[in-house]
Amino acid sequence: MSTRLTSGGRLLNKSKQVSFSFNGKKLTGYEGDTLASALLANDQMLMGRSFKYHRPRGVVASGAEEPNALVNLGAGGKFEPNQRATTTELYDGLSATSQNHWPSLEFDVGVANNYAARFLPAGFYYKTFMAPRAAWKHVFEPIVRQSAGLGKAPKDRDADRYEHYYAFFDVVVVGGGVAGLQAAKAAGQAGAKVLLMEQTAHWGGRAPVDGGEIDGKSAEDFVNATVAELNAMDNVTIRSRMMGAGVYDHGYMLGYERLTDHAPAVAGPRHRLWRIRAKQIVTATGAIERPLSFAGNDIPGVMLASAVRDYSVNFGVSSGDRTVVVTNNDDAYRTAIALKNAGLEVPVILDARATGGGALADEAKALGIRVENGKAIAKVKGGKRVTGVAICAQAGEGAVLEEIMCDAVAMSGGWSPVVHLWSHCGGKLIWDETQAHFRPDPDRAPTSHDGNGFVVTAGTASGPLLTGDVLADAQSAGIAVAKAAGFDGAAGAAPSAEAQAEAGMEPVWLMPQGAGPKLRMKAWLDYQNDVKVSDVKLAAQEGYESVEHTKRYTTLGMATDQGKLSNINGLAVLSDALNQPIPATGTTTFRPPYTPISMGSIAGEARDEAFQPLRRTPIHDWHEANGAFFEPVGQWRRPYCFPRGSESHADAVTREINQTRKSVGLLDASTLGKIIVKGPDAGKFLDMMYTNMMSTLKPGKCRYGLMCNENGFLIDDGVVARIDEDTFLCHTTTGGAERIHGWMEDWLQCEWWDWEVFTANVTEQYAQIAVVGPNARKVIEKLGGEMDVSKEGLAFMSWKDGKIGDFDARAYRISFSGELSYEIAVPASQGRAFWDALLAAGEEFGIMPYGTEALHVMRAEKGFIMIGDETDGTIIPQDLNMQWAISKKKEDFLGKRAQLRDHMASPDRWKLAGFETVDGSVIPDGSYIVASGSNANNQRNVQGRVTSTYYSPTLDRGIAMGLLHNALDRMGEVVEFNKVDGSTVKAKVVDPVFYDKDGEKQNV
Repeated sequence: MSTRLTSGGRLLNKSKQVSFSFNGKKLTGYEGDTLASALLANDQMLMGRSFKYHRPRGVVASGAEEPNALVNLGAGGKFEPNQRATTTELYDGLSATSQNHWPSLEFDVGVANNYAARFLPAGFYYKTFMAPRAAWKHVFEPIVRQSAGLGKAPKDRDADRYEHYYAFFDVVVVGGGVAGLQAAKAAGQAGAKVLLMEQTAHWGGRAPVDGGEIDGKSAEDFVNATVAELNAMDNVTIRSRMMGAGVYDHGYMLGYERLTDHAPAVAGPRHRLWRIRAKQIVTATGAIERPLSFAGNDIPGVMLASAVRDYSVNFGVSSGDRTVVVTNNDDAYRTAIALKNAGLEVPVILDARATGGGALADEAKALGIRVENGKAIAKVKGGKRVTGVAICAQAGEGAVLEEIMCDAVAMSGGWSPVVHLWSHCGGKLIWDETQAHFRPDPDRAPTSHDGNGFVVTAGTASGPLLTGDVLADAQSAGIAVAKAAGFDGAAGAAPSAEAQAEAGMEPVWLMPQGAGPKLRMKAWLDYQNDVKVSDVKLAAQEGYESVEHTKRYTTLGMATDQGKLSNINGLAVLSDALNQPIPATGTTTFRPPYTPISMGSIAGEARDEAFQPLRRTPIHDWHEANGAFFEPVGQWRRPYCFPRGSESHADAVTREINQTRKSVGLLDASTLGKIIVKGPDAGKFLDMMYTNMMSTLKPGKCRYGLMCNENGFLIDDGVVARIDEDTFLCHTTTGGAERIHGWMEDWLQCEWWDWEVFTANVTEQYAQIAVVGPNARKVIEKLGGEMDVSKEGLAFMSWKDGKIGDFDARAYRISFSGELSYEIAVPASQGRAFWDALLAAGEEFGIMPYGTEALHVMRAEKGFIMIGDETDGTIIPQDLNMQWAISKKKEDFLGKRAQLRDHMASPDRWKLAGFETVDGSVIPDGSYIVASGSNANNQRNVQGRVTSTYYSPTLDRGIAMGLLHNALDRMGEVVEFNKVDGSTVKAKVVDPVFYDKDGEKQNV
């Protein structure tokens, strides 16, 4: 049966019919419908089941606040659960199924919970935890686990694409109603670069539905004219189907744009996540109508009055032939008038106010609509749809005065400004007694680091409800944010609008006012989670006085709508139970996103090969062309080795090491982190960051340093070079640059915010090449240039700027191989050319590149530690015999106090040692050193483990470093390593420095 009206349907293209399916049933709608409006047009009032009691539920709203009409959409790689029918635009071929029921929507065995409701009160889940363990394990846990979740989790790989977009604006306006349009226009006219976003496909918000005139035009004509003006302004960008998901500190916000949800056949990304920086943000997000709490207010057919009006005007859909309107304010009269003008019956308007309404009430009465003041709904009759209502006195206890047959109820409990974005970053609220809602407090706006406000509200989101007041507020907001962003251009005047005078609303939190326990048990607050008025009363009775505690105890506001309809009514009921005013009870915390966003949009293009950004050095293309075998190191791809012909990786590594030890080799070290630390307090700051003293380092010199976290554990190492009195350059491990830079900023911003220190991660600004081996100096000198790289001209652990050949270079005289070595940094743009020049200059010496494995072997031969090998998050420098790198001259550094704790300073901690296998083999990774006896698990005792293990071509045997109990007292002892396969290998404990212990080769 169709419930389409002959009138209405302003958003529909009735010349284009659209086919779709719901629970396998083929249905039709029109282009411009939402899934909810199309289902209502097909008389599909039942759309889902509630979470806890599996009660029948139908649509209650028309927008993003909808808690009931959640469906599964699509199939396979296009499947997605928990999508709101009210915001899903209809398209040809759409396939939707209802959820949270079995075996069918019409017949759901889970509704048995409804009949056991008295045994499943508020806090039921928590109370089961107090049961004996056996009862919980065998009785309650299986039930709770089986019941958990709403909708089905997708099983197939997401077939859609998503993207991120970075944007910068002077002003961002969220909300495309008349307030948002006017604020954007005013800011744009003043000269600001503006972004205006609207979460639906249409502009104007409620104004075209509610009617009235603005500047002598119909509201719809005014909206269309304003949108045209904004489109013509070069400095204004407008986007529909885009939601302001969240507002964060310093003018950062997220926009969530749905690109092809309404047209999945169109090529391109499905969603786009905008990452926006704005000088000023305007939240013109409007208001949400509140439901009323009365027995049976969740039966399908009970809807918000504004939603009933929307479906009639926007989509030409009747929510019922006979609609009872119940309200505490004048706005609901607009719904009654709209329905009457559409040819539908409104048997009665129940106005809880004893004194009646204003001009709108008079207009309704003139149309012949019966108005009953001081009346309320005692209960709604019906099961899977409304069949009638029982009327009572609002001031009474629920005695039924009359019963009226109807098939829909339109309810209005007043309007609450949408304050979510305002509150995300600290904006405070104030209680408005006149309108009985929380609204933003302009005197306590969100502020940025400089103490200036960067978020303002406009229109209904500020509190005013009449169109003229809304437009005036929006105009002021647009001018104010443009001025705050630095623009003082002319912005024109606010449009004028005449509005019918409205009588004051009267707060109504429960119908009737004196409803007893039986009625409160059937009056619903949170539709999706089945939270009743009685549940909140019980929570207060059981001691949950904080609104945050009550929320969690009852699950009020924890559904997918995040309390958009339930929160104000719920905290009002709680306040009444606690006998305190609503402001004293307060609100729960608003957190982003405003409505759920897809996981795919969060990931963006970070999937498959682009799951992480792949970072490449300026020399990467040469490595690829010359057969490099790559290994992932953080987000970088570094050459592991350069095999030639049929050469194995092991043979390639041996060749590269031998060539470097006997002549010269090249290493692409561009991936090493490079962080500039600058400022008058830079030395003091680095003294805290590193275990050794950096403030005494002289310009032109380098110093190796260790970095620990506040728990004393080693997290990074590297060479620090002092550039001048106020500037240092800190090298970090390849995978540590971003992490260590973030670590530095964390301490500077959160702890030492008053220190004059600035940091910059310049890792990718330079190519850095290590020229290593006995002939390294000859290769560099062959290039020519002004730089003296002799032993005297560039001493060990020093650096120098200058020309090497034609290249602007900074040469560091440091070594991680034990050989004569220079690490030379050039601008990234010169990196490949410098690499090629070194290869040409070193040809007569047999120069060849070497990879990370050769680097690791040569480091191990010298006993140099590797972060991530010798460290695992539980190692302190003392474990690695590196007390020499811990300064005794300074009072403090990060981790010092932790390292003084008894268990950290214990002589029983494992210490670093070297190991040589007795039979010359290589100790496998992951091997542990076993001891005599067994532990409590009947396993052999462990006294150490291997950390780095390699075959050393220099020494022609297996070498390893590892941690061993009392290692320094056990030199020469033979210990037994237990392999993963259960076999063992014997090794002698030796000094961890296997090659050139005195450093003679690197100091030539």
